[in-house]
Amino acid sequence: MTQAARGERVHIGVFGRRNAGKSSLVNALTGQRAALVSEVAGTTTDPVYQPMELHGAGAVVFIDTAGFDETGELGGLRVGRTREASARAEIALVLFEDEDVNASDGAEENAYFWVRRLQASGVPVFPIVSKSDLRDGGTAMAEKIKKRLGLPAFCVSAATGEGVEALREALVRRIAQGEERSLLAGLVGPGEVVLLVMPQDAEAPKGRLIQPQVQTIRALLDDSCVPIGCTPETMDAALAALRNPPALIITDSQVFSAVAEKTPKESKLTSFSVLFAAYKGDISYFRDSAAKVRNLPSDARILIAEACTHNALDADIGRVKIPAMLRKKLGDGLRIENVGGADFPADLSWYDLVVHCGACMFNRRYVLSRVEAARAAGVPMTNYGILIAKLSGILDKVAFPIGRTRRL
Repeated sequence: MTQAARGERVHIGVFGRRNAGKSSLVNALTGQRAALVSEVAGTTTDPVYQPMELHGAGAVVFIDTAGFDETGELGGLRVGRTREASARAEIALVLFEDEDVNASDGAEENAYFWVRRLQASGVPVFPIVSKSDLRDGGTAMAEKIKKRLGLPAFCVSAATGEGVEALREALVRRIAQGEERSLLAGLVGPGEVVLLVMPQDAEAPKGRLIQPQVQTIRALLDDSCVPIGCTPETMDAALAALRNPPALIITDSQVFSAVAEKTPKESKLTSFSVLFAAYKGDISYFRDSAAKVRNLPSDARILIAEACTHNALDADIGRVKIPAMLRKKLGDGLRIENVGGADFPADLSWYDLVVHCGACMFNRRYVLSRVEAARAAGVPMTNYGILIAKLSGILDKVAFPIGRTRRL
């Protein structure tokens, strides 16, 4: 695995009307024909994710979206997809057309509306006067936009290259301002030994490690720690081979209880899923929500959400193991639903609890948008690892990362 996972890349959303030049701008910024370009309005129908390395900033992914002025029933669905994509954007490029500049903020098919919407979510916005070569350089439009928004607008022409480098440099500077924290924040220090307990069962991909394991090992190496790997079956031998107990043991949540029993009193214990709960989401809300599980009614409606979409196996954690643990604790009357990938109900008020996976495939902003949706609906939301630890009675033994991760 030599490329950064998409969930670890800074997501840059590109928004605008049909035929505003969004795809052309993505191509200009990436230096390749990454997006399909046509004179026909509405060529981009669904969000297109284009990963690349942005020199000076590292791994990013551009999100090329459908026009927010799409009309009709099918157009409404496309705009809905654009809204969903905006929940992933950590930086937004909003393209302005002539129709936008003097329009009101209130209509959803207007660029000002999208700037306000994204700003309300805490997303840095770069207003763009696209096709500046057709607008006498675009300076007049840029001045109007700046007066209205208080933000400088970039005049860019994908056809001539005008303004592309200035925009790229501005993006690099904004990304560089982001705060960086380790996945292991506060849990372990340089030179300390960390034991990773990684089951190699039917759910483990043959010949490979799963993304959370790979990312955790890399984070440990970056932090100058000494990672040692084993399976649950070889954990005793691994501990016996060490001169001193490891500073930290990180386990797959599925074997939390068994590993907790073998964890030396000198060692801290956590799981890959717990690490990602802090790295991707709101660890405090997840912990508080887990404490409310014991008060759920026996007929509670529970939503279990996974970032991945895959065929469920007999031992699937989200579709088999966690439901079994919940029913053992609360009874067989529970109504449990599973969703995967981008599928996530717009209305969460129907549910008594939301349980989310570690979300290694999502970026932090997208996970937090789901947390905020749950919070707004008054619904507790927790994470696989935290819930399993709670249901297993070992949550008080689990160590949690300290501090926040990158936030643009």
